[in-house]
Amino acid sequence: MSDDASGSAVHVSVVMPVYNERDTLEEIVARVRAVSMPVELVVVDDGSTDGSTEILARLENEGRIDRLVRQDPNQGKGAALSRGFRSCAGEVVIVQDADLEYDPADYEMLVEPIERGLADVVYGSRFMGGRPHRVLYFWHYVGNRFLTLLSNMVTNLNLSDMETCYKCFRREVLDDLVIEERGFGVEPELTAKVALGGWRVYEVGVSYSGRTYAEGKKIGWRDGVRALVCILKYGLFRRASGRKRASAGGE
Repeated sequence: MSDDASGSAVHVSVVMPVYNERDTLEEIVARVRAVSMPVELVVVDDGSTDGSTEILARLENEGRIDRLVRQDPNQGKGAALSRGFRSCAGEVVIVQDADLEYDPADYEMLVEPIERGLADVVYGSRFMGGRPHRVLYFWHYVGNRFLTLLSNMVTNLNLSDMETCYKCFRREVLDDLVIEERGFGVEPELTAKVALGGWRVYEVGVSYSGRTYAEGKKIGWRDGVRALVCILKYGLFRRASGRKRASAGGE
């Protein structure tokens, strides 16, 4: 990708996992295509059963999706991201959910610290900056802040929003990661492994239009429990075992 009026000098890929999002697919794909920078859009249909598969096939035929990958049955967000990361070609990769909670208009802010050579990974925080966000569930907010705090304690990062969908990576970072989690536990897993890898992490404030459960929100309390397990597994125990191996190697 050449440096042009769009402002981006890097090849950007967007990886979008999809599971039963027929009501929002047309709009989210349109929003991705409306951004000022050219992007490669890779969609992973993670075993959808609600008609999303047929919509995605049409969008691919219309040239609005660059690459459509199907996996069946449903395997979870972590598995879908792993497949999507292997299927995209960008120097920089952005994770995009298939609902309308996150706005692709924020892509330029996510990419800028990487493009300027300041960061290897950029998180789009819902809790910092002056970007607009929908007011919804108090206890979800408390849970997100608690998980972020615990993650920061074991990774020694000072993130404000570990659970955010908007994570942007240099290709070299993804090439260095092996995703083990199949579901939503991938969020703390990625964060812990980025920290263990010593990659430079930035945060930018992004807008957020959260949805209710009636509107299709899928994450629940069980995912919060799994996130807690993953913070300890990948952030605390892996770090401790890594120190033991380093110590043994130095003897």
